[in-house]
Amino acid sequence: MKQAFTDIHKDIVEQCKNGVPKAQYELYRLYSRAMYNTCFRLLNNKEDAEDMLQEVFTYAFRKLSGFRYESSFGAWLKQIAVNTCINKLKKRKAELSFVEDIEKYDEPEEEKDEKNIQYEVQKVINAVEQLPEGFRIVFSLYLLEGYDHTEISQILGISESTSKTQFLRAKKKIKELLT
Repeated sequence: MKQAFTDIHKDIVEQCKNGVPKAQYELYRLYSRAMYNTCFRLLNNKEDAEDMLQEVFTYAFRKLSGFRYESSFGAWLKQIAVNTCINKLKKRKAELSFVEDIEKYDEPEEEKDEKNIQYEVQKVINAVEQLPEGFRIVFSLYLLEGYDHTEISQILGISESTSKTQFLRAKKKIKELLT
């Protein structure tokens, strides 16, 4: 039997389940910035991220009765945000160019160079925004959102080696953009 997760905002979540508008506003206030950032990193567009944020909270409030504290509310909401953004990207039918053969692109890590190089935060953000969509999505899910390549492959419907390749190529492209 799975033990329920203790959530620091359980009281507010329970009030939301009972339809208290003030509690809904409070949950929105607590989580909207983080969810917006997640949406923006995946969609790379302010307006789309704002639209997705509204969809995420609308969906979450409709499905809140099914939330069982098996994870934190924030983790549950973040999963909704990621899935909503991925669905949006799939609907765009954007052509993501994935490469299946990772061995072709395996390069030794240059750890010494990475340790000595420090970049300004804004330069890194700009570099990530310039990545092709496929690279940016995998890079964001892996490095910024904390998903592993197995999870990314399931979310995007690609192979695990494709996810790894996209991440390596994104890292390489970011290095190029920053130098």
